[in-house]
Amino acid sequence: MRPRKAAVKLPNAWLPGADWADRYEVLLLSERMTAVEAALRALGSAPRWVQNLLSFRNRLVPLVGLSATADTRHSDLVASLPLVHSDDCQTVFGYDDPHLLFRLIVDVAEGPADGQIVGMTTLVRRRSLIGWLYLVAAIPFHKTIIPSLLTAVERLG
Repeated sequence: MRPRKAAVKLPNAWLPGADWADRYEVLLLSERMTAVEAALRALGSAPRWVQNLLSFRNRLVPLVGLSATADTRHSDLVASLPLVHSDDCQTVFGYDDPHLLFRLIVDVAEGPADGQIVGMTTLVRRRSLIGWLYLVAAIPFHKTIIPSLLTAVERLG
């Protein structure tokens, strides 16, 4: 099935002050996995166009004072995102910079029949005008990237 946009509630315990959020889900019928496995599939198999777009972003954003990537000295990185929390049901990545706080939550839940729902929730708390402007510019790309990453989870199954 194709990923679909889903409702997300704020506040969220992973970023209580979040002022922007979205969520996408995909239904898997063929197999079961943990949140860690889903996150590794999604973030570890990004299509080339997503990798190129994020590489361009990482060259551009330092010019306006945003963090390009996570601190590479961090020991738990997946796709340049620091791991905040992980268990079988939920894996949370995130970073904080002076302009915004960011969390990406990959979760798995029971679906219909023997299915499983894999979801990706993005939470952002903007801390400055630069953070607001960055998010406005990033949202159109984000709305394409996240469903694409979820498609990879399903495709690899």
